[in-house]
Amino acid sequence: MKKRLITASFLAFLLSNQTKAQDTTSDSTAYKKQKLKIEEVNFISSYYSQDGNNSAVTGGLGTEKLTDIATTLDIKVSRRDKKNRKQLYGFELGVDSYSSASSDKIDPNTVTSASYQDMRVYPSLNFSVENEEKRQIVSTGVSASAEFDYFSLGANVGFTKYSKNKNTEFNIKGMAFFDTWKVILPIELRNNPDPNYKQGDSKPRTSYNLGLTLSQIINKNFQMAFLVDAGYQQGLLATKFNRVYFNDVAATVKSENLPDTRFKLPIGLRSSYFLGDNIILRSFYRYYWDNWNINSHTISFEPTLKLSAFSSISIPYRFYTQNAAKYFQPIFQHDLGDEYFTSDYDLSAFSSNMIGIGYKIIDHNKGLFHAKHFNSLELRYGFYHRNNGLESHILTLAMKFK
Repeated sequence: MKKRLITASFLAFLLSNQTKAQDTTSDSTAYKKQKLKIEEVNFISSYYSQDGNNSAVTGGLGTEKLTDIATTLDIKVSRRDKKNRKQLYGFELGVDSYSSASSDKIDPNTVTSASYQDMRVYPSLNFSVENEEKRQIVSTGVSASAEFDYFSLGANVGFTKYSKNKNTEFNIKGMAFFDTWKVILPIELRNNPDPNYKQGDSKPRTSYNLGLTLSQIINKNFQMAFLVDAGYQQGLLATKFNRVYFNDVAATVKSENLPDTRFKLPIGLRSSYFLGDNIILRSFYRYYWDNWNINSHTISFEPTLKLSAFSSISIPYRFYTQNAAKYFQPIFQHDLGDEYFTSDYDLSAFSSNMIGIGYKIIDHNKGLFHAKHFNSLELRYGFYHRNNGLESHILTLAMKFK
């Protein structure tokens, strides 16, 4: 924690110096190339832990204990171009460090610690141009993600159009991800003669997403947004180190096998209602369908109470339910004749509840803790429970410098 606070103070110092440097600059021509101005810096860190007894690595029965520490640094800078359009540049760097007890079961003979350790690094760069005369924003970006058995490159492009009074906004965004998975098989299946999946092979997966959002301010107290986010995946969609045990006398074990294509279609509705000056009611509903026969419903509600002009408290709640994918069966329930099979309980029928609490303080004038540009701090906690026994806790700290 001390190290993170030192980092935050250093960022605030940089912001202060950046502002002073720009204030001393004077224009000597009709147009002078502008220096980049720091819009905001966001620092987010979270700790996540879970436990359960339905690990897919061991066939749907076994420990799901996992911990993850995630840290993200997001920096946004801007400038005006020759046509007085606002250009916004964004850089984000995320690092996750996690340990998973179930991952030790892939090859128990190589266990070197209580849990298998791994790290994921995911940087991204984004750029947008806002034309205020035409009331539109064009954006694009690239991203990457890497860990021990996985590497991904992504790209996105977006377009936003808003009304003259900014009460209506339409956004369309397309994304593509090009992944490479390293095939890792359970230790007892590595001499399997299957020609399609050999230990150490690299297999591709491609994902495409198209998101549409229509936002509308109904009146000064009520806002709504309609969302559609279609997705298509092709390639290795099975996790090959997940075991599946069959219902024959020998209890045959195989590596998880799933179709190499998947189409997803979530549709959502989000709303915010300002109940007087001190209460904000936020709600969200999403219906999800895919061609693996999963249908799900998500309902969330988050009342926020302003304690003062500078602080607020929120209590988010979310309910989720889904039916099972047509390829899922618990341990020892699959038939040997099945073409596709999984015992991953993420694809089972279940319902879940999440409830949390959040506290946020802001100060846009003097800054928090006498740091001029440190203007927002938020602390959130969430508890998650599935009806199959999986439980998790997450604690998140978010700081904004502007």
